[in-house]
Formats: sequence, structure tokens, C-alpha cells
Amino acid sequence: MFRHKGKNRTFAHNLRLATLLSFVAGLVNITGVLALKTLTTNVTGHFAFFAEEIMKHDYTTAITFLVFTLFFLLGSFLSSFLEELISLKNPDLSHIFPITLEMVILIAVGIFGTSSGLFTLGGKLTAFFMLLAMGIQNSLVTNISRSTVRTTHLTGLFTDLGIEISQLFFYKKTEEVKKLKTSIFLRLSIITFFFLGCFSGGIIYQFLAMKTLFIAVLCLFGAQWYDYFRLKFHLIKRKTLHK
Repeated sequence: MFRHKGKNRTFAHNLRLATLLSFVAGLVNITGVLALKTLTTNVTGHFAFFAEEIMKHDYTTAITFLVFTLFFLLGSFLSSFLEELISLKNPDLSHIFPITLEMVILIAVGIFGTSSGLFTLGGKLTAFFMLLAMGIQNSLVTNISRSTVRTTHLTGLFTDLGIEISQLFFYKKTEEVKKLKTSIFLRLSIITFFFLGCFSGGIIYQFLAMKTLFIAVLCLFGAQWYDYFRLKFHLIKRKTLHK
């Protein structure tokens, strides 16, 4: 799911990656909306609000929205930096540190996000760190899939989906149609699982509040171990064949 990159990735790899992490993004998104009344999986709206507050001369609020975007940017930077750093020694494990960092952040937010101790400033620090985690995830998925999969926001997905549906009316070659339908199915899967993450997260939030993020962590943890056991299985299989 995570180890294969570029040309080594298949549709099945991208589908597993897309459905799992879009579900995680949906969980984080609805948790941020319900707890903080803030979008915590993308920065498009925050940048618009930043410009609006500048026009109103409310610079304190404007800076808050700017910091939202900067934390998402920082998450993207950290994810890519860690991937490149680990790839120098072991490319198969380059995804481990970004995912682990994302899990640590979500666990910390789940534990301290509603307390008056670590995360204060009226919930702003909580939002900062949730955006940091989503920046990490979005960068990781983008790098692994070579921009084929994005999971934390839907604007680009609906744009691409609209383009590809329109192309079905004009591209008639069997290979072209097959490629288009595969891509459309992938995008619809991401949208569906993002919605499922939001829907189920909304229900779970009524019982667990910020600890809803622990469900997202469990999904990421399960994905890590799935990849680990698959790697071990292939290594054992390869050794057996060479004996």
C-alpha cells in the first residue's frame, strides 16, 4: 500500500491507499468541524478568510487563518523531508516516520485537545496540530502515488471527476475508455470513503468527542502493520524460491 511508488504501483495499491486515508481524512474533518467549527483537512477556505479579515483590518484573526495554512504547509514539508531522508538508507521504510508522526499528533490532540492545559488559545492550537497532521498525510499520499491520489480535500477530485466524465463522450478507444473508467472509479471511491469517514465520525463523536481521532489512528496503525506483514511475507517467499 505504502511501499510501492511510481511505476511500481498498481490500481489495487492506489485503491487501498485512497479508501483508507480518505476515510481517515473524513474522520478528522468532521471532528474538527464539530469540536472547533473549523475545517482541519484543507486550507482553501482559511486563505479566503485570511484575505477577508485583512480587508476588515482584523489582523489578529487574519494571522490565525494564515497560521492555519502555514501549519498545513509545515506538515507537508515535514512529511516529504522525512521520506527523502529515510529513502537514502531504506526506501521501503520511507513512509514509516511520516505516518508515525501523524499518529502521534492525532493521539496528542485526542487526549489534550479539549483540555485547558496543552492546547489552549480557544481551540486554535488544536486546529493547528490537526492541520499539521493532514498536511503530513496529504504530502505522503501525493508523493507515494505520484499525485494520482489525494485524500484530505475534494475540490480537485470533483474537478478531475467532471473532466473525466466529459471525456467519456469523446474518447472511444477501448484502452482510453478503460483508463478513464478506472480513474473515475478511484475518484468516486475517495469521495465515498471521505463521506463515510465524515458520517461515521459524526456518529462516533457523540460518544467519544475528540477521542474520535483514535479511530483514525487505529486505521493508520492497521495500515502500517498490513504493509509490514506483506513485506515480511514477500521476503520469506523470495528466500524460499532462491533456495
